[in-house]
Amino acid sequence: MIRPRRLEPLDDSPEAVRERTPVHRLWYAAYGSNMHRERLTAYLAGGRPAGGLRTYPGCRDPRPPARTAAVVLPGLLYFATESQVWTGGRAFYDPAPAGAPIPPELPAHAYLLTTGQFSDLVAQEMDREPGGDLDLTPVLTHGRARVGPGRYETLVCAGLLDGAPVLTCTAPWHREDIAPNAPSAAYLRHIGAGIVAAHGWSVHRTARYLAGCPGAAGHWTAGEIAALLGAAR
Repeated sequence: MIRPRRLEPLDDSPEAVRERTPVHRLWYAAYGSNMHRERLTAYLAGGRPAGGLRTYPGCRDPRPPARTAAVVLPGLLYFATESQVWTGGRAFYDPAPAGAPIPPELPAHAYLLTTGQFSDLVAQEMDREPGGDLDLTPVLTHGRARVGPGRYETLVCAGLLDGAPVLTCTAPWHREDIAPNAPSAAYLRHIGAGIVAAHGWSVHRTARYLAGCPGAAGHWTAGEIAALLGAAR
């Protein structure tokens, strides 16, 4: 098993924000199918991931991540809405409230990207063509910021890693605000393969984790998910 990197807390003082901006490199913390390097490559270099229904144009800068790291994010993974790429529920991150005594944690795969690559990735998450760079000052100041009304247009800064911000994107709502929806087999394969590769978890531990996530719980058993992951190895 790989020991995940622990994040440094975000210093939101005006002086610290000024020192961090403008951002040229950041860690993108993937918690869904982008945990799988093969799936992330479709966003960076363009293409269609295995089992997906959409071909992506890729980023303006198609280079692979400069570095990768296993990290954990404080909060919960759940599945909701309906994916047009995978069918079934999409993965969302519900961050733990600030000051939660013992928050749940979810495994994530952090990729060191440029601001432009991250901006293009978020655009493609919302089925838009890649283009201009996002203004990251609001999320680096407040830890959370909406850059649009879409399902993956709420940015969250979970902390710092080696001095660079750790960002991800999720929905503006919380888990309790929306009905769960079970994910598809192809989607679970990508997420599970990403967890195994990034964190070194066994197939069975990964399957138990995913089977317990809201949306998957009650629809997928750990045994069924383990069979999916075993077939994908």
